[in-house]
Amino acid sequence: MADQQTDWIGKALIVVGDATETVDTLYPFYRLQEAKIQPVVIAPENRVYQMVMHEVRPGWTITREWEGYQIKADLAFSEVDETEYLGILFSGGRAPEYIRYDEDLVRITRYFFEQNKPVASVCHGVEIPAYADCVRGRKMATVAKCKFDLEVCGGEFVDEPCVIDGNLVSGRTFHDNGHYVGPWIRMMEEAAAAAGS
Repeated sequence: MADQQTDWIGKALIVVGDATETVDTLYPFYRLQEAKIQPVVIAPENRVYQMVMHEVRPGWTITREWEGYQIKADLAFSEVDETEYLGILFSGGRAPEYIRYDEDLVRITRYFFEQNKPVASVCHGVEIPAYADCVRGRKMATVAKCKFDLEVCGGEFVDEPCVIDGNLVSGRTFHDNGHYVGPWIRMMEEAAAAAGS
């Protein structure tokens, strides 16, 4: 979905797979464009993915799921040169449960943490950096049902709409988009400005 605009200040990765949460994905996608940061969607393969709407509704104690929009990956994980990007976002939904085991995604994830580049995570997105052993000693927000995934991998769960721990910015669910996406984008704007000066 990345377009041909030429005045980008940089590029950022958005990690998806089938059953990625629609609002978790599209809100930051368009906010990046507003900030003149080119969103680059990456997934296990370079193809179209089915997103979902994912929410606990009244009368239910577990998450219900409905089909959302589709999104086209720009690159497969194996095609990504992570050194070209300002930051990365791990979207939520069910996708992280199965894409987290991809060796190329693990490589990409570890790079952003090791290089202290801006990382954003929302909802189930935590399952990816947790599996990649990148959350040890880090404070993060995530959906309550993923608290275990975070804590068993050495992270600390914080029940807030935006948690900033160094280069890591996180939110609990798409309801927190207006809180955590802005700080993540500002980190990348600052990085782009510093690189250009």
